[in-house]
Amino acid sequence: MTRDQSIIELGVWLQSPAGRYLLEWEQDRLDRAVTDAFGFHALQLGLPEIQGLRANRMPHRWVACGSLVTPEPIELPPPRDALITTQPAPVALYCEFDALPFPQHSVDLVVLPHALELAADPHQLLREVERILVPEGRLVISGLNPASLWALRQRSGHAWRGIGLGRGQPTYLPRAGEFIGYWRLRDWLRLLGFHIESGRFGCYRPPLSSERWLQRFEWMDPVGDRWWPVLGAAYFLVAVKRVRGMRLVGLLKNERRRVKAATAAVANREPVEADI
Repeated sequence: MTRDQSIIELGVWLQSPAGRYLLEWEQDRLDRAVTDAFGFHALQLGLPEIQGLRANRMPHRWVACGSLVTPEPIELPPPRDALITTQPAPVALYCEFDALPFPQHSVDLVVLPHALELAADPHQLLREVERILVPEGRLVISGLNPASLWALRQRSGHAWRGIGLGRGQPTYLPRAGEFIGYWRLRDWLRLLGFHIESGRFGCYRPPLSSERWLQRFEWMDPVGDRWWPVLGAAYFLVAVKRVRGMRLVGLLKNERRRVKAATAAVANREPVEADI
């Protein structure tokens, strides 16, 4: 399956009842994560159906796509928080994610909604993001959790197809892409010098295709968030790029010693009594 076909399939799936359920949760998390991110330049990579920068107020914002396929617009829910205001649509940009057209240390915020799952080389994509982010820049990532009921149903569907059963039947999730585990992703980010600021799981309802049945299991969201939080169908992660400062030695160290010696000499000097 080509990249263009993967993007089309994912966009179609987001309009299904399960896709809209996931989209609503992720859009709320994105709105809350980017509304207080300040700077001048913000970038979203992939999945333009999700408006990850609509609540961000930076003057320069882009949505980059790795394909020239124009996705079908999806009606998104309004922000849940009344204090969050939406901004005009960002500028569309076509580029390769493995070689982003931005100079080093030039972007303040990068949003990756499922971009790593569809990337040909997710490691290279993260290295490019680390390169263009400014020190203390923010990285926001959303992905599908491989340790969830949704992923279990997806794997079982592929297993049935592998033995010749279930042919012609669509899988629950889009076939394209690779699940990247939450803890695995955290290790990747730490190796690149990122500090994990926050992480959260969501979407605990069973993998059902009917809107009616998904609504019946609405009670599982607050229960799952409390009792089995790491088994949500999706996860959300915010990381900050840390740059270690240099520690000066040599001249500064010698100067400090010289100052201390002079201070000690003055402090130990005995007062001279004057003859009257």
